[in-house]
Amino acid sequence: MEKDCPFCMIIRKERPADFVYEDESVVVIKDIRPHAPVHLLIIPKRHIRSINDLTEEDRDIVFHMILRARTMAREQSIAQSGYKLVFNTERGGGQVIFHLHLHLLGGW
Repeated sequence: MEKDCPFCMIIRKERPADFVYEDESVVVIKDIRPHAPVHLLIIPKRHIRSINDLTEEDRDIVFHMILRARTMAREQSIAQSGYKLVFNTERGGGQVIFHLHLHLLGGW
């Protein structure tokens, strides 16, 4: 984990967040600036800077993040109506916090 990374600090419980789910690999929190009625962030506990920094060894964590997003969509009752999954990559792609995270948006 990175010392000054906001998501690492949340994972270490050094910063407040509204946790929806946690397991040994990921946490799911509510976005503090939601862009949809349901806006969750699926964040790996291991610090990975961005999609550009993924390696072959990260395959399982990315798959786990996507499956967790699907489960969260069901639990939030938006699976049938539809939802978006978004990875923002680098500043030009909208990434603001440089710790890999997956946005789950829906509920419109």
